[in-house]
Amino acid sequence: MAARQGPLSCSFLGTLAASCLLLMVLSLQGGVAAPLGSHCRLDKSNFQQPYITNRTFMLAKEASLADNNTDVRLIGEKLFRGVNMGERCYLLKQVLNFTVDEVLLPQPHRFQPYMQEVVPFLARLSTRLSSCHIEGDDQHIQRNVQKLKDTVRKLGESGEIKAIGELDLLFMALRNACV
Repeated sequence: MAARQGPLSCSFLGTLAASCLLLMVLSLQGGVAAPLGSHCRLDKSNFQQPYITNRTFMLAKEASLADNNTDVRLIGEKLFRGVNMGERCYLLKQVLNFTVDEVLLPQPHRFQPYMQEVVPFLARLSTRLSSCHIEGDDQHIQRNVQKLKDTVRKLGESGEIKAIGELDLLFMALRNACV
């Protein structure tokens, strides 16, 4: 049986060629997809502490039980739209800073006892990422982060609860992008 040649096989070959070119470029750049500051990294051990991981997930679960808005997702594919894999840690640093400074710190008495343990942990991660930056244009990242901020602010208290309820997603995203 002869192999069918058509638009699908041409598309596949084009994708294959583009992928090979991308791999060659990445290998020349040392595997980094975008010029990043050298400080866009967190130590793996930050995410291997069972106690604080459990507390973070318990805080998120408790807040998500109070979250009545199931139509909105803050930490999801819309947040990462148009952002290269190599830029995600920088984007998440921006989200983490907003979450700590504008959502968690102003509400220290909410969702206890988890909040008093998780907030300092997340603040330490934020501090460790303080020198993380990307070189060049970051408007696409700032636009995505601004949309998240605007959504939280528009929803008011419900948006803050949603942000706390998605701390588990933020935790996992930080682990995946920054380690």
